[in-house]
Amino acid sequence: MRLPDTVALITGGGSGIGRAICQRFAVEGARVVVADRDLPGAQETARRITTAGGTALAVEADVSDATAVATMAERIEADPDYGRVDVLVNNAGAAWGDDILQIDEETWDRNLAVVLKSAFLCAKAVLPGMLTRRRGAIVNVASVNGLSGLGEEGYSAVKAGMISLTQNMAVKYGDRGVRVNVVCPGTVRTPIWRERVERNPDIFDRLAAWYPLGRVGEPEDIANAVLFLASDEAAWITGATLVVDGGLLAGSPRMTRDLEAT
Repeated sequence: MRLPDTVALITGGGSGIGRAICQRFAVEGARVVVADRDLPGAQETARRITTAGGTALAVEADVSDATAVATMAERIEADPDYGRVDVLVNNAGAAWGDDILQIDEETWDRNLAVVLKSAFLCAKAVLPGMLTRRRGAIVNVASVNGLSGLGEEGYSAVKAGMISLTQNMAVKYGDRGVRVNVVCPGTVRTPIWRERVERNPDIFDRLAAWYPLGRVGEPEDIANAVLFLASDEAAWITGATLVVDGGLLAGSPRMTRDLEAT
């Protein structure tokens, strides 16, 4: 097992990438706290873990709210089966708006709160304990949108901010035993795409043409990368940006074919 005697808090664990991370961590021996503002989703993730023989606690929390985060941290610390957080995965996220001329202030603020503010609040809540124990790992889930101009300006900007936050925390707390890294996924087949799939059932096949590996990602692809960075196998890695995108940022095979044809 790669995470024995480890307590892991995963935000946005009620579905998609978050659920895959929770389940992967549990298989590797972690006691998992599944945090999500969708309590039934968090409970379903926890149920799957416990049914498979793992240990999980479902917690309802809006991680963009400081009071809710503080309450969540207190609950974890008070639970005799948990009592601390060894690994934090800031995975909660959503994307609203696509054109800077059309995004209103409220939409911009929602992107900022759900993605970047939540990572700040959760890190602030668990860092003191990690620093006291001189051991801990934080893995932030950003996006290739934070590294390249791929649209969704509000979402992309806060994902870029998450990468910067990762680097700064890694530098500041590395000599006190805490590692901080970030994973940047490309397109991943998750429930967040449901409405677009209903409108365009072949959307993933169309998007696959942009990826050198010929497919979009699955939640398990991201979970495996997060697991590596959270484990002791990455003991000398901090401040790193791990791109998990099927080769998207390396270049587009579709563009290459079009150029060669020309």
